[in-house]
Amino acid sequence: MSSSVTVTTWYLEQTSAADLVPAAAPADGRGPRVERAEIPSPEFSRFLYTAVGGDVTWTDRLDWPYARWREFLERPGVETWVAYDGGTPAGYIELEAQEDGVVEIVYFGLIPSFRGRRIGGHLLSLGTARAWDLAGRWPGLAPTRRVWVHTCSKDGPYALDNYRRRGFRLYDTRTAEEPGTPPPGPWPGAF
Repeated sequence: MSSSVTVTTWYLEQTSAADLVPAAAPADGRGPRVERAEIPSPEFSRFLYTAVGGDVTWTDRLDWPYARWREFLERPGVETWVAYDGGTPAGYIELEAQEDGVVEIVYFGLIPSFRGRRIGGHLLSLGTARAWDLAGRWPGLAPTRRVWVHTCSKDGPYALDNYRRRGFRLYDTRTAEEPGTPPPGPWPGAF
């Protein structure tokens, strides 16, 4: 008999670039460096996915073969923005352009050892701003008119509040039973 867990998923959105409430700059002026991974790299993207999501049960891409990663990353309007702290990747935000000027924040998070350092608000602020100006980097895409994201009760304890502080508004909540899957860790047997 397998166990199950009740998971609440919150869906949030911004409908104007003016909705974004950027995080305050670090007091010492030394925030993380955030830059776009301009060359699609399945290896790097999979590293980020497993390193950030390993302890919060991100499993939907674990079985993706190399070709599927490459195909996804090479799609027009898919971008990965990476936060670096002292030259080390600390977390990332992945954007995906959808139809009619909609951009989804598909993944966002920090590697566990970088949480609690005020990096998340900065990365989410910059990443959301990049969602709003995405069409300027991708000729042929419609200008962004909506940015949306979902987070769930399995994500970190500050995720929902971080989205709300950045100006995202709740538009839907769903609760479902899911299989009780243990967190996979960043690599098999890590936890």
